[in-house]
Amino acid sequence: MEERRPPAEPIGRGGEPLMRRRDREIRDRSEIEGILDRSDVLRLGLCDAGRPYVVPMNFGRDGDRIYLHCAPEGRKLDAIRRNPLVCFEADIDVQVVAGATPCEWSCRYRSVIGWGTASIVVDREERRRGLEILLRHYAKGQAEIGEEALDGVVVLRVEIESLTGKRAG
Repeated sequence: MEERRPPAEPIGRGGEPLMRRRDREIRDRSEIEGILDRSDVLRLGLCDAGRPYVVPMNFGRDGDRIYLHCAPEGRKLDAIRRNPLVCFEADIDVQVVAGATPCEWSCRYRSVIGWGTASIVVDREERRRGLEILLRHYAKGQAEIGEEALDGVVVLRVEIESLTGKRAG
């Protein structure tokens, strides 16, 4: 088994490593939130039985909360019940840039990594509101949630504790 070493970088307030490439860091909170708001997919990172587990999800953001939905049972819910601490990533404007040699290839993008605490929303009206927020993220308009749809899914809420933004290219 490989020996664990302390991180090579200083640790931020939320326990996350600070960005190594400070020249690529996005510091403007509204720009970071804009990246989240334009992203089509959020990749939710969980710890499942001591191992990383990442799942792409549809989402919607309301201030410092992210709402997601899932089936009433499964690995994601089991992992959150055991450990509600999560990490997430979303990106936009992704473009592979070809180079003259393999080592000269690159990628352009803007991305967000965030940390937070996930919980299962129990209150029926907050569940409805969370689904409406999620649907508005994609439909960009008013979303009506029927009772059958509300009863058939679990709504998750992630309280955002910290965010970092990065751009390349």
